Amino acid sequence: MSKVMTDSLGEVVLPDGALYGPQTQRAVNNFKLSGQAMPWRFLAALIEIKRAAAQTHLTLGELDDTKAEAIIRAADQLLADKPLKAFPVEVFQTGSGTSSNMNVNEVIANLAGNGVSPNDDVNMGQSSNDTVPAALQLSVLQGLEKQLLPRLHHLAKVIEQKAASLDGVVKTGRTHLMDAMPLTFGQELTTWQVQLEGVETEIRHAIQRLSQLPLGGTAVGTGINAHPQLADGVCVRLCERLHLHVEAHDWPFAHMAAQEAPLAASAALRQLAVVLMKVSNDLRWMNSGPLAGLGEISLPALQPGSSIMPGKVNPVIPEALAMVCAQVMGLDAANAIAAQSGNFQLNVMLPLLVHNLNQMVDLLANGCEHLADKAIKDFTVNQARVDESLEKNPILVTALNSEIGYLQAAAIAKKAYAEGRPILEVAKEETDLGEAQLKDLLDPAKLCRPFDE
Repeated sequence: MSKVMTDSLGEVVLPDGALYGPQTQRAVNNFKLSGQAMPWRFLAALIEIKRAAAQTHLTLGELDDTKAEAIIRAADQLLADKPLKAFPVEVFQTGSGTSSNMNVNEVIANLAGNGVSPNDDVNMGQSSNDTVPAALQLSVLQGLEKQLLPRLHHLAKVIEQKAASLDGVVKTGRTHLMDAMPLTFGQELTTWQVQLEGVETEIRHAIQRLSQLPLGGTAVGTGINAHPQLADGVCVRLCERLHLHVEAHDWPFAHMAAQEAPLAASAALRQLAVVLMKVSNDLRWMNSGPLAGLGEISLPALQPGSSIMPGKVNPVIPEALAMVCAQVMGLDAANAIAAQSGNFQLNVMLPLLVHNLNQMVDLLANGCEHLADKAIKDFTVNQARVDESLEKNPILVTALNSEIGYLQAAAIAKKAYAEGRPILEVAKEETDLGEAQLKDLLDPAKLCRPFDE
């Protein structure tokens, strides 16, 4: 079954029962590139903007009570029901996102009834050119505040607790993947925590930039056809409903023509991916073995690791996280290209930024949670293996430099390594230092904190 509707270009055939209208159907017919729909968080942000605009126009006397209240009811229904089939326009569409804006306008108008027009009433005082970048920023802002940051905090807390529990466990440090001076597991894990804290600072800087919405700019930034109080009124209502701080940008031209604020968010997300990749690979290396690798820790055994080798267990969570991080880094590269596609007064890769940034937020939020709960929280230290490696670490001889000099220390290290003997044993033979003094100088726990009393 189908129905025929008309828009400014003529007649369009729509499926019977479709909530959307002819402009949406034209987009469905035109764009069949990926089958990937626009993210719900973005659609919800766009619906929230339409709802807030109707409320503001009602207050300003620009929209009558019947139409305004019908738009608000329709928006509330959509936000509650999340009818994804009503929003079939895919990511790879017109670069302004006009198809998605009209999709939302048509669905709200059809649900509202009461003679509500998608263009004249739902889209009153707006343009795709200001509402789409505003919804992009709002969706990413919500994702960062409500999804990513809580999970990032959870990961940092789990690392902090694990670091505290292992603060006294000394291990061999490694630079260039080669044995180096010792440190504690606590120091190693706290480094991850500090890295994550640095990322959070960058995310919060991006949030500040994203909070300035280009609403009220309409077609090219000048605000044609918009009430001068519309943008501020919409932002006030968005703050109240979403419990986020947003405000109207004082120069909407900038966030319509250019996309540096979303790009700043992308850069912060890329930085988080870099940190999580490092943490994941550190875990993989420490877990490697159990016999022929480092074997310092044992990650939780979550599933069989091989279809042919019985008993093999792999570090599946760090591996999955590494792929998440690779995907995020790739999406960030695409975002850089998209952000520079601002031609005169409008960026024309907005849907791609919407898709990529929301995907990055969700991947990293889930990744932080997985890494915390399925890898870091419950890994165990293989103490015997750690102690064995530490005892035979020839680099401990570095602590003797000030007593015997670099060259003699190097000779002792080479001999200890060649003979597979502890550095203390060889140093006793090759120096005049007493055993008690050597034990004190070569104490790994003291070497981890050389400035402690």
